[in-house]
Formats: sequence, C-alpha cells, structure tokens
Amino acid sequence: MTGGPRAFRGGGPADSILLHETYLSIQGESTFAGLPCWFIRTSRCNLRCRWCDSEFTFSGGTRRPVAEVVEEALASGAPLVEVTGGEPLLQTASLEVMRLLCDAGRTVLLETGGSLDVAAVDPRVRRIVDVKCPGSGEAGANRWTNLDLLTERDEVKFVLADRADYEWARTVVRERLAGRPPAILLSPVHGALAPADLVSWMLEDRLPARLNLQIHKVVWGDRRGV
Repeated sequence: MTGGPRAFRGGGPADSILLHETYLSIQGESTFAGLPCWFIRTSRCNLRCRWCDSEFTFSGGTRRPVAEVVEEALASGAPLVEVTGGEPLLQTASLEVMRLLCDAGRTVLLETGGSLDVAAVDPRVRRIVDVKCPGSGEAGANRWTNLDLLTERDEVKFVLADRADYEWARTVVRERLAGRPPAILLSPVHGALAPADLVSWMLEDRLPARLNLQIHKVVWGDRRGV
C-alpha cells in the first residue's frame, strides 16, 4: 500500500506533541473501566479502520510542549492517565509524556492500534494493544511480534464487527495467546454487533476473554471530550 494512511511515518520532536484534545472523564474501556481518568488524545493515525469513531484525529490538532501536557495532567488530580489517539506511537514525544507521568506516580495506560512496535514504551506503562480483525479492513497491519512483548500488566483488545470477526479472534486467542498473561478484551462495534450475541458466543466457547463495552457511550452517546 503506497500513498495511503500506512505510508505516514511519525517521529517528530521529543519536546512537543501534536494533540487533538485533553479532558477528564471516566475510563470507558479496559480492565480500568469506570475509573476517573485524564485523557491525552494525540493527532494523526496510520490506519483507517472501517468502524473508526475517532476520524476527527486524522487531521488538525495543536502542537504543545511535553512539559505543559504533563503538568496539565498532574494538575487534573486524576491518578489514572490514558494516552490515546489517533495513534500515539507515531510521535516520539508520546514516549516522553508517558515516562514523565510514570515518574510522577501516575498509572499510565497506552491505547495503540497494534501496527507499530511497542518495545520502546516505558515498562511501567500498561499497554492496551489492538489486534485488528478482518472487519476493520486493517488486519494486514497487525504487528504480531508485539504479542511476544506483552506482560501481565498489559491488555489485548479485539474490536468485533460481526460473527466472522469473533471466529477470527477466537482462533488468534487460542493459537497465539493461550496461557499468555495479557488480559484479553472483546469489544463489539458500537451499534453493529449486539453485546448479548457476543456474550453468548463467549460462553458457548468458554473463551478466556473479558467483554469490553464502551461504557462512556452508554453514559454520553457519541459526544466527544467526555
């Protein structure tokens, strides 16, 4: 694929970061769901998932000093901070933001699309790594070697659009993640796959995974910044 989203290459300065928004809310997903959380949402993404609910991050944004972003997060008083996107790992500065927040004693989550190497992320960060299913249109972008780097602190998330996605994810769980420490999250595409259907499949298969609902959408719908 040339000229498309995956042709984008990040990096950039380590002392400033291109952001779309920062805000205080509850953590809507992961094993931390329901907890107050400060969100740092970066701009730009190298993937174009069909069901993406953050397309507004593909362009725009404001470049801010890393020190300012960290200070703002600490001033929020939230003990939990998530760096999300877009794709945070496209920017070198994301690594510095996360490191400094860990130094300050915050619990730091990284939400990453799974196509970029997570090896350079501070080991104190809890990495939530997507595995893109066929329904996303981006299954070919999965960086499978990332799974070998994950520990009991980390989580793997599958976003499922339909039964075919579920069966594909089930195979990945059984063949690549069996007996592995990361928490496994199965998340139905909001408005596309009924959670009750997903639960019935999980129970039928005794799959060692956790249902992952976007509870922020249950509370606020599709509003941004909450």
